[in-house]
Amino acid sequence: MSRNNFWRGSLLAALLAVAGVAMAEETGNPRDPYEGFNRAMFAVNEVVDTYAAKPVAQAYDNATPLPVKAAVGNFFGNVGDLWVGVNNALQGKPSDAGSDFARLLINSTVGIFGLFDVASELGLEHHDEDFGQTLAVWGVSDGGYIFLPVLGPRTVRDTAAFGVDYLADPVRSVEPVRVSNGATLTRFVDIRAGLLPTDTIVNEAALDKYAYIRDAYLQRRRNLIFDGRPPRLDDDY
Repeated sequence: MSRNNFWRGSLLAALLAVAGVAMAEETGNPRDPYEGFNRAMFAVNEVVDTYAAKPVAQAYDNATPLPVKAAVGNFFGNVGDLWVGVNNALQGKPSDAGSDFARLLINSTVGIFGLFDVASELGLEHHDEDFGQTLAVWGVSDGGYIFLPVLGPRTVRDTAAFGVDYLADPVRSVEPVRVSNGATLTRFVDIRAGLLPTDTIVNEAALDKYAYIRDAYLQRRRNLIFDGRPPRLDDDY
């Protein structure tokens, strides 16, 4: 299967899932109107994570020296700074966008293709922006919380925005295909390895793991959308 056909199929599956949640039975939680569907998908994801993603992430974490893991994280962070800057510009934040583009330039050169985060040492803050946040700033409703296997917790708005984020991902255009796929897999494993310390916290603190992850995700997304300064809930956007 070609890379284009693979990703077309993946995006189609995501869109079908988004369409499918509209048919799910609504629950009493206004933030989670598709809870029945979400809990089923959460259970599927737990199996995939337990027997595939987590063991690979643990092996990577144990076998990879800390400087190498830092360099991998810095590299993919640098690759993402271009799209982060574009989203800051689309959100009407030219100063932050300029900082993102400056980070990309500095880390790609002085930082040796982004392996070293020199820009942060120079006081250029790393931002976390994506097209889902841009749509939120433009006034698009979140559409409710949904949970999808592998993709994890999202909202309907963020799931739709995922297609745009994917198309803008520089890693996608790398040739040959095996290099692009290898880089994508490495990034996924690195992200999952970075989440390993939270597993114990969630398992010990949560009476309902699904609800705990849902509430933490929604709170974090709201905080990101408002750049760390969210209004009171009764004054929300």
